[in-house]
Amino acid sequence: MIPTPNPPAPTGYAPFAHLTAPNSALYRRTMRTFLTAKERFAVHLRPEDVHAALPAGERPAELDAVVKALDSLVEWGNLRADPDTARVTAVEDFYRKRFVYQLTQAGEAAEEALSAYDEALGRRGALQAVALHDIVTHLRALLVLGAEKEPDPAKTYLALDALTSRFAALAENARAFMGSLQRTIDLHDVEEEVFLAYKDRLIQYLERFIQDLITLGGRIAQLILELEDGDELEDGGVIAPLLRTAAAREAADASPEDAEHAEQEAYARWTGRWDGLAAWFISRNGRESQARLLRGRALGAIPQLLAVVRSLNERRAGRSDRSADFRTLARWFAEAPDDDARHRLWRTAFGLYPARHLTVDADTLATRTARPVPAATPWAEAEPLRISPQLRRTGSYERRGKPRKIEDRSEARRHLAEIAAKQAAETTAARARLATDGATRLSALGDLDPLAFGLFLQLLGDALATWRPGMTHTSATSNDGSMEIRLTALGDGTTAEIITPGGTFRGPDHTVEIIDLTTVEITGLTTKDDRR
Repeated sequence: MIPTPNPPAPTGYAPFAHLTAPNSALYRRTMRTFLTAKERFAVHLRPEDVHAALPAGERPAELDAVVKALDSLVEWGNLRADPDTARVTAVEDFYRKRFVYQLTQAGEAAEEALSAYDEALGRRGALQAVALHDIVTHLRALLVLGAEKEPDPAKTYLALDALTSRFAALAENARAFMGSLQRTIDLHDVEEEVFLAYKDRLIQYLERFIQDLITLGGRIAQLILELEDGDELEDGGVIAPLLRTAAAREAADASPEDAEHAEQEAYARWTGRWDGLAAWFISRNGRESQARLLRGRALGAIPQLLAVVRSLNERRAGRSDRSADFRTLARWFAEAPDDDARHRLWRTAFGLYPARHLTVDADTLATRTARPVPAATPWAEAEPLRISPQLRRTGSYERRGKPRKIEDRSEARRHLAEIAAKQAAETTAARARLATDGATRLSALGDLDPLAFGLFLQLLGDALATWRPGMTHTSATSNDGSMEIRLTALGDGTTAEIITPGGTFRGPDHTVEIIDLTTVEITGLTTKDDRR
């Protein structure tokens, strides 16, 4: 009978056993050889084929080492061995150990998992500004499809699939990039020279992406809101029918036993993908959007990078650095000629002298000056020291003297109070400058000082953040609850200009009403969004 080379099917995670076995590097290279052969549509490999395919610098000198590795992989379930009958020329050849090997399903799955692990571990990611442009293009295509009475199912499915795929790549690459960026900032995996040469390009890269994210992020959010609202508010807007169409097309290939729930499950998946996309660009339910969080992290990374550069420059300038000092000390120990020199270096560096100095006072110093005692004198030969009874009884020695004076911090507190009062007065003046007596135009606000203009920009940003397509009126309250702004769009096409010391602010003119809630008690004032 022909011997059976294949053991029973492995259970559990046996195909991963070669990762922790001795000579694991040869096992990994052997499995990669089989994966490469599979990509070239080769089914079986002989031991000499595997030996020849291994890299020249990593190839074992003897073929027997490869044969033993193949047999071990067969035992773990990564490979399957079949008798090599193609080279049989006599009956005796049937009983010789000649096999051809091929990947098993478990071995192939294990290698795919390891390849995904290696790829994810070495991935640095990227901030894909081009992906933002692509997402805008796909959203506009969905708007065109939503305007049709009966959107084509194939076009709808492909448009949504392309959108979600591009967005998934953007989110994953952004996550990987920020993780690698933090490792770069922490100097865990980068050389100093490489970092200093890389930091300028990295900062420019971050600034460019932040600018694109601010510009395109608002455009994407507006397109998402248009798709969610549109002309079908009662039925989930324009996007809901498109998601149902894509779900129906995806469920068309479901097996008969799954057909009943396939479309419903597909629609739930598409809805979840859309909600994830919307949450990435739009802040809702008191939670900031992922785009805003990413922008904040990218902005925060720039000063961190500059701080790392400053720290490296300080090291180069010769400032004290503990790690550098310890490395220098270690080099001195290594260069010391003998143990006596190393002992002297140890005492000099760390001050480990005999403990007689712990009870030294003025009288002891005078005695030591008159009759010096070498530091290397043994305790048994040295003169005895007087020990305080307090030290012998309690283990601690308290020196006599006046206690430290309590530091008077009243001047510092007064200075801080003056600064706080000055800032509060400036903020109150800015609120009073912005408060309007009823509704007025933005163009009528006139010139604004820097503090009032900054407060105005915060209020305007809060109001525009709540603006949705189709709205003509909105209102918002500042974060501290001290100011309220009511903004109404005008259809006359006029432009408002606000003069500030830093330049001129221009934009479409609106009717605005700003109320200082700290001086006026507002009761019964609520606003509702006016929709078309």
